[in-house]
Amino acid sequence: MSLAVLASTHPRVFDRGIQLDRAPASGWLALQAAALMPTWLWMATRLGDGSDDPLGLLALAALAVLAWSLRRDLRPAPRLGWLACATGGTLAATVLRTGAGALPALPPLAAGLLAVLALACGLIAFLPRRIAALPVAGLSVLALPLLSSLQFYAGYPLRIVTAEASRWLLAPLFDVAREGSSLVVDGHLVIVDAPCSGVQMVWLGYFTACVVALWARRDDRGFLARLPAVGLLVMAGNIVRNSLLIGFEGAGHALAPALHEALGLALLALVCAGIAWVMARAPKPREHRLAPTIPGLITTDGGRRVDTAL
Repeated sequence: MSLAVLASTHPRVFDRGIQLDRAPASGWLALQAAALMPTWLWMATRLGDGSDDPLGLLALAALAVLAWSLRRDLRPAPRLGWLACATGGTLAATVLRTGAGALPALPPLAAGLLAVLALACGLIAFLPRRIAALPVAGLSVLALPLLSSLQFYAGYPLRIVTAEASRWLLAPLFDVAREGSSLVVDGHLVIVDAPCSGVQMVWLGYFTACVVALWARRDDRGFLARLPAVGLLVMAGNIVRNSLLIGFEGAGHALAPALHEALGLALLALVCAGIAWVMARAPKPREHRLAPTIPGLITTDGGRRVDTAL
């Protein structure tokens, strides 16, 4: 049966399809958010019991501001590829959260990751094409309560890297030796503890990268090209901060708590400012290479014939 015959014999089917396709973005996203309600309850519980830092609320606020600022530019019909990803991700997050049949249940954080990425796909489906998808997905991931998990799995390796880099920086000034994630500086034992791993600086650095990329209208390719510089700036800032603090402690002049916090905040601000500059900086225009001139060759210049013979 052709579409023309189906349309003439069952017009209501086509009318319902058109109405479904023209449903407002807020309705689609509200239904998807309702389907993912177990994930939001888990996130609220994890934040409420104090087991994680509430930085994810900043990412949620940034996504809300983005959606509100573009509310008049949302697409009347979603991009079907992204909408299919949102639907599949929502189903996967719902099924794998508790497990079904032979499928094992995912840990809550992994199921939450599927859920926020599915919701990001739903939002991207309605956003105008000029809005890059990767920064939106990045903010969705950062909205998860994941700092304590990052500290557990990545904190110690980051502390080792930070301690070793600080040892190299301080070696010209002190007698420095590293013992695990601690340093012995001129006989003073200085412990590179969990806050010195830089996990919070990593979160804030990539949050800054995503927000500035959306503000500066970076496309996905430009965003990806700048991410290595973001990682280097975060790592360098954390190493410099720890080296300065360890140097003061090793010299027997440990900073007061207020100065300790002030130094950390100042370097964090410098790192975030550097990341913002990297993300906002416009790419250099490509230089137009001049074609090599060949003696005796007749070319044109603005409609005029030019003889390049010497």
